[in-house]
Amino acid sequence: MARPVPLARRRLLLALAGALLLPAAGSRGAGTIRITAEKFKFTPQEIRLKRGETVVLELVSLDRLHGFSAPDFGVRADVIPGRPVRLELTASRGGEFTFVCDNFCGDDHDEMSGKFVVD
Repeated sequence: MARPVPLARRRLLLALAGALLLPAAGSRGAGTIRITAEKFKFTPQEIRLKRGETVVLELVSLDRLHGFSAPDFGVRADVIPGRPVRLELTASRGGEFTFVCDNFCGDDHDEMSGKFVVD
């Protein structure tokens, strides 16, 4: 029969395990940014990032099929209602970069865009 692990040792093991799951010191990441797509806009339309920062974009359509394309960062996805999409993006250089809907979604489709501002 196995001997139970003392409470102090269990707490130490849990603390060590938690430390292993934390990001490494000096790593940069803003976590998850939720972007909604709906007739004919993205929300938010401007996203600020720091150069070198890695984020996860969670894309959600509120009404119909949309596309999401940020060609300067090489990311693209179909955004289907009821099926959130997650994309990882690293802001590898500074400047302003446009993202657009690249699935025709109606008369004002050409106006459906936003931008990343990378400092």
